[in-house]
Amino acid sequence: MPKRILLIFLLLAISKFSHTPHLLVTNPSTWTNSSVWNHNATLWSILRPGSQFYTSYTYGFNLEFILRKIAHLSFFGMLGLLFYWNLKEQKYRYVKAWLCLVIFACLDEVHQAFIIGRDGRIVDVMIDSFGAALMLFLLYKGRKLAIW
Repeated sequence: MPKRILLIFLLLAISKFSHTPHLLVTNPSTWTNSSVWNHNATLWSILRPGSQFYTSYTYGFNLEFILRKIAHLSFFGMLGLLFYWNLKEQKYRYVKAWLCLVIFACLDEVHQAFIIGRDGRIVDVMIDSFGAALMLFLLYKGRKLAIW
């Protein structure tokens, strides 16, 4: 039961931060900004070919950027492990946990694109997916070596 609670808590925490406009990792006072929906955004405007969803970042490579990407890797890495631990022992459990994570990461990035002051990027889905794949791989190797 605690694993399920941790999974739900982390899903909600990630969703809350994704729903926070103008979020700056380096400025905790922005972590509680009131949400503002972009009412002009549509699913088509976000996912259409050529939209910013498929482009690289437009902001610079600075401390904020580095901390955001570390947060993506670590939070989604933990989320991948929690998906794994909440699945029954079965064939392809690692792959199923990773796929659950990828689906959530896609939904999360699309959700961010609807929030003013945020943007959703396919690159972040890839970073999230890599973080989960890395953690699941380390779990797999650790279990084979009987570390975990």
